Amino acid sequence: MKQEIDALQSNATWEVVPLPQGKRPIGCKWVFRIKYNSDGTIERYKARLVAKEYSQREGIDYQETFSPVAKHVTVRVVIALASQNNWPLLQLDVYNAFLQGDLHEEVYMELPQGFSS
Repeated sequence: MKQEIDALQSNATWEVVPLPQGKRPIGCKWVFRIKYNSDGTIERYKARLVAKEYSQREGIDYQETFSPVAKHVTVRVVIALASQNNWPLLQLDVYNAFLQGDLHEEVYMELPQGFSS
C-alpha cells in the first residue's frame, strides 16, 4: 500500500486540498492481488488504490469516459504475426499506467483509510 501511495505522490497524481462547499468527494478502496511466478511461487503482493467512481454523475462530475484497451482478438493477431515472422515477444508490467491521461474536470476524492495529509 505504501508503494502505491508513493508512486501516486511521485507522479503528482493529486494534491490534498480542503473540500470546496457544494462538492462531493468520491470514495476510494484498496484492491489487493497476489502476483505469481510461472512456477506458482509468490512473486509479490500488489495493492491498488481505486476510486469508487460509481458515485459520480454524468454531466455533473464528468463529461465522458474513455479507457483504451486492446481487444483479445487484436492481441491474438499480434502474437500470431510475431510467431510467423519470428519476431521476439516481450512482456512488461506497467505501473500506474492510468496516470498518463489528462483530466480536465475537478475531481475530489477522500483520502484512503489510514492515510492523512
